[in-house]
Amino acid sequence: MNSTLLVNIFRFVLLLAVQIIIFNNMNFLGYISPFPYLLFIILYPVNGNKSGLLIASFFLGLIMDMFSNSGGIHTTACILLAYFRPYIFKFSFGLSYEYQTVRLNDVLTPERFSFILMSVVIHHLVLFVLEAFQFSFILDVLLRTLLSSVFTILICIIIIYLIKPNKR
Repeated sequence: MNSTLLVNIFRFVLLLAVQIIIFNNMNFLGYISPFPYLLFIILYPVNGNKSGLLIASFFLGLIMDMFSNSGGIHTTACILLAYFRPYIFKFSFGLSYEYQTVRLNDVLTPERFSFILMSVVIHHLVLFVLEAFQFSFILDVLLRTLLSSVFTILICIIIIYLIKPNKR
């Protein structure tokens, strides 16, 4: 098997386990819920198989839905993020994405930060809109999206720096 496939399987299992065991039990002030499991979709290789990413995102969201008892909202948000990921890459990185020279687990640059920010906000907005599913809760949805996105981005950046390979 390919080493990137093994790394992706390990990342899938590890992020899902950490999300289920630790972060599903966190809810600060009723508005802040961290979801660092979506780091799997964010860190998936740029030149990786697109249909493989969609299938993996489906199973990632499905497992999260089974453990969260959330009725498919994680699956929908994950598949939507995986589908729009190339467009977010193109918006954030421009020509670097066209030549596929993008590595997200290097030093945090404005392009990488904007990619992570847009990915997390899209995922959280879809997740919380589907969770509330009423227009009368729009301010609650926006507040939860904002606060949870900030907290998730901080956790994702910390995790990226923790797993970043040392360059000597």
